[in-house]
Amino acid sequence: MSATIAEKYPNYSPGLEGVPAGISGISEIDSDRSSLQYRGYDVHDLVEKGSFEETAFLLIHGHLPTTSELSAFRERLGAEREVPEAVYTALSAMPKETHPMDMIRTAFSILAPFDADYAAPSTDHEANLRKAERIVAKAGTMVANGHRIRKGLAPLKPNPKHNTAENFLFLMDEKDPDPKTLQVMDASLTLYAEHGFNASTFACRVTVSTLSDLYSGVVSGIGALRGPLHGGANEEAIRMILEIGDSSNAQAWIDDALATKKKIMGFGHREYKKGDSRAFYMSKVAKELGIAKGNTKYGEIADVLEKTMLERKNIWPNVDFPTGYAYYLLGIPVDLYTPIFVVARVSGWTSHAIEQLANNRILRPKQIYDGPANLAYVPIAER
Repeated sequence: MSATIAEKYPNYSPGLEGVPAGISGISEIDSDRSSLQYRGYDVHDLVEKGSFEETAFLLIHGHLPTTSELSAFRERLGAEREVPEAVYTALSAMPKETHPMDMIRTAFSILAPFDADYAAPSTDHEANLRKAERIVAKAGTMVANGHRIRKGLAPLKPNPKHNTAENFLFLMDEKDPDPKTLQVMDASLTLYAEHGFNASTFACRVTVSTLSDLYSGVVSGIGALRGPLHGGANEEAIRMILEIGDSSNAQAWIDDALATKKKIMGFGHREYKKGDSRAFYMSKVAKELGIAKGNTKYGEIADVLEKTMLERKNIWPNVDFPTGYAYYLLGIPVDLYTPIFVVARVSGWTSHAIEQLANNRILRPKQIYDGPANLAYVPIAER
């Protein structure tokens, strides 16, 4: 009997699970405590007491901003929200059925040469900090206006006084968001901003480790996030909730799903044993949003699913589960959920890219060869 892969290669870890791939001071996940920290600060404190702008500054610059630093940072972001017309021209040329993730990936590729620091070496730290801020500033504008272009509408000019959440919501609806809507969007951006060496972040670091630039790293990150095994879980979570339809159907639905081993979207996470710390706060504000909007049925469905999954499988929801129905309550099209993830995560990706470049060694892991060897070459006429 032939040996299994595990028997042949006992040190091999599929998916690199549990294999340290680098040292970082950007975020830490403590699975036993269900804790996520950005540069030493608990994400719950950042989301409850701060803002996405404070979080983005922390990730990129390495410390929480003072009042004057935050004010100057917000001004710089506001001044950089607009994007070159060439980006909109390229997006307008794409087929109307193009997925928004493909649009934002293309948008960043078009945007790169227009950056004022385009010619700077990839190791220029100060230039990279400026690039990171421009990337964070423009991401929401490109996602929202890309959506407008898909609908046959003209792009809108951002208001430089808007913060990141306000800018996105204003460009989507052409009106200033109410405070609760703004709170939920800002919270989701803060919670999605960074999450260690996940697939997209690692892809970004691999790319810049070749001494490529931040924009190439971001495009690599978007490409990795495009896959349904990484991004898109919040989209699948709301589709599942919409399929259930009403809380009166929820128990029967989850009973059948568990009996037939159907995939329950938005539950479980490789990095957390006792629940995704981000999901706790997002569930709270999502359910508050439902009450404020007079539509509590999604939160009620969520309650049934959460209770049943915990009791029977000891599995907690991840952050994508409440975010899915929170975005739906905000009226955001489902296929924009993962692009919104990009709007938040560019702050994490760029901070990782800068960290990688500051002490770089090209990422080049070793492979295990498991194929034939020493075969005799057969001339083509004899094959």
